[in-house]
Amino acid sequence: MNLPNTITSARLILTAVFVTSASIGGTVALIIALVTFVLASFSDWLDGYLARKLDLVTSLGKLLDPLADKILVASAFIFFTAAGLCPAWITCLIIAREFLVTGLRQIAVAQGQVIAADKLGKWKTTLQLTFGVTCLLFLILESTSPNDSLAATLESLCAPGHPLFLASLYGSLGLTLISGINYLQKSRSLFAD
Repeated sequence: MNLPNTITSARLILTAVFVTSASIGGTVALIIALVTFVLASFSDWLDGYLARKLDLVTSLGKLLDPLADKILVASAFIFFTAAGLCPAWITCLIIAREFLVTGLRQIAVAQGQVIAADKLGKWKTTLQLTFGVTCLLFLILESTSPNDSLAATLESLCAPGHPLFLASLYGSLGLTLISGINYLQKSRSLFAD
């Protein structure tokens, strides 16, 4: 297994640590959840960069990388829904889009075509990960009831209902829908018969 695929596999392990820590709750566990979520998110960029830079793109990597991304994002949004920070219908739409794109890619591969990731999909992922960090920071600060003004200000910036929170939530939803429609349009030829 090459280095980029090892990093991708590590993302799956980090996702398991994130889910476990987030589920335990409490300040320390939530801090661990935040750190593992950030590391897993960074590994998403790093494995792709190294695979291209070192010419180590493999079939295993093409399978594992998007799978690891989808598992991380789905796990996070399910947790945020359970924590009351994300409406269930948004989580359902985000997960449905991921299944749709995965299915389209499988059909394309069966027909000898490749549907590459596009910039909209990358921006969608960036906003989803921003929303995840925002939620985790809010949960950590809420659990500590900060007394200093900087922490209290940060908590209010991350609070549900604040424009930053809403922009990352509804921005990620909007890009999820737009990129899903974009993938459908690019895949029309798959259904020509």
